[in-house]
Amino acid sequence: MDFRYDPIPLPKREALSAEESLARAQAYYASIRTRHTVRDFTDRPVGRTVIEACVRAAGTAPSGANHQPWHFACISDPGVKREIRLAAEEEERAFYGGRAGEEWLKDLRKIGTDAEKPFLETAPWLIAIFAERYGLDEHGEKRKNYYMSESVGIATGFLINACHEAGLATLTHTPNPMKFLNRILGRSARERPFLLLVVGHPAPDAKIPRAATSKKPLEEIASFH
Repeated sequence: MDFRYDPIPLPKREALSAEESLARAQAYYASIRTRHTVRDFTDRPVGRTVIEACVRAAGTAPSGANHQPWHFACISDPGVKREIRLAAEEEERAFYGGRAGEEWLKDLRKIGTDAEKPFLETAPWLIAIFAERYGLDEHGEKRKNYYMSESVGIATGFLINACHEAGLATLTHTPNPMKFLNRILGRSARERPFLLLVVGHPAPDAKIPRAATSKKPLEEIASFH
């Protein structure tokens, strides 16, 4: 194995004026602020090529030592989605039945969620995101992954943004535990379920919690030194 540092020139470089940089940043903010999590989807199909393009975008995310410790299992099969829904709702019933604790449940009442998850079947795509506990080299030997959760979290953010750019709505779903995803999708035990992303088109009557439109102002989320 060759461990030599082998740099190449930066593939693309843009020299924007201060005005152009500001305009692009403001345009991106104007777009991304319209992204909202929804729980009401239609069954309108979304082409596999669209999902593939979004996953490719996710795969460009930075990662510890460039090990790219993620796997995106993309599911459109109705039978598999049904199986995932049943397994997820079983965990959710225990969660809402008291496992979450009263404080957490109180906060969830503000957004109107419960143990029923019909969107897991209605939406055309589910993307189960897995984090690799460790990788394998070309000889099948274990290879340590670094900053695994941070890397997969960044890639997931890229994926959500890519779906938004494609005109799709998303929902991040994290039933706990999610080990059933390994079993249903045949994924290795060296992969840990990280998040289940629901992807599709919002229903015509889709609603979001009023509280979800309230975002902290800049002075509360940033400081400049």
